[in-house]
Amino acid sequence: MALEQNAIPIVDFSKWSEGSNDDKRRISQELTEASRLVGFVYIVNHGVPSELLEEAFNWSKRLFDLPQEKKMLAPHPPGPTVHRGYSWPGLEKVSQDIFEDGDEAKATENRKVSDVKESYEIGSEESKLQPNIWLPEDIIPGFREFMMQFYWKCFGAAQELLRALAIGVGLEDEEFFLRFHSGENNQLRLLHYPPVETEKLSSNSVARMPAHSDWGTITMLFQDDCGGLQVEHPKQPGHFVDATPLKNAMVMNVGDLLMRWSNDYLKSTLHRVTLPPVQEKSQVDGKLMTRPRYSIPYFVSPDPKAVIECLSVCTDQKHPVKYEPVVQEDYRRMRGKGQYAEAPAPSIIANCN
Repeated sequence: MALEQNAIPIVDFSKWSEGSNDDKRRISQELTEASRLVGFVYIVNHGVPSELLEEAFNWSKRLFDLPQEKKMLAPHPPGPTVHRGYSWPGLEKVSQDIFEDGDEAKATENRKVSDVKESYEIGSEESKLQPNIWLPEDIIPGFREFMMQFYWKCFGAAQELLRALAIGVGLEDEEFFLRFHSGENNQLRLLHYPPVETEKLSSNSVARMPAHSDWGTITMLFQDDCGGLQVEHPKQPGHFVDATPLKNAMVMNVGDLLMRWSNDYLKSTLHRVTLPPVQEKSQVDGKLMTRPRYSIPYFVSPDPKAVIECLSVCTDQKHPVKYEPVVQEDYRRMRGKGQYAEAPAPSIIANCN
């Protein structure tokens, strides 16, 4: 479909920290308006140095270039309870569906179309619910140290976004959201989408990442120049617009819990990763292949015991409360059902090499 130019707004944070109060109000309003109308926004001058981002992508490529047997020294555990370590292609199945107890057949049917991607999940070293699963240091020396530095640098940028959003929705206390976010429950994800036959993606024989919303407060995404990320059009449900990569820009999107907090004032938007624009013709055995794609999302979530309830500044007679209070860990477990099988078959690994 033909898409209008600049469907996803761009917000410049260069004057956020050292600008005037008027600058802060303007930036907060721009960020909140984009989050309200689209749910996605490009952030430039976001506070994560370009050199650090380049280094993070270099580490990611080194990780995924390792032989499969070495990556499997830090395997993602069975089931969705602990979301850490290495996930091989086909292990995780992203879905917008909600699975209840007893829905095993539905979940199995959903997994018949595999997601062709591999990932590595990292969190805070302080988390007891989500302990990290690291590769041995001699496999990739320096990886753990760098990733923890990068994890907390990303949280520093996230804190400023949360302050801006608090001001933007009308809260008097710009620190409001920070009281629910220690940083210990966030998730740093390294993602690699290996080359795949374009015909298989087009025919839905396989997927990269199907349409879904994120579960947390906000997501900060850094992506390479491959493309493929698409966002549901704010005025045309079911149609998706390209989130074209902008060099050194962050893509921020609203998560489900922030939408609940704001009583649907801010929008948690469906998005997906699909066939990227054809930039280079790569063929294997005469079949057209996609380019590999690397991305690094950073999921910002409230602390596990945080209670999310609709803000009074987002409710009135015309906008009554839409959601009951929910505990973050309860919501995460509910949304995570079906994402990972409780006992993945070993053959999956061999079939995806």
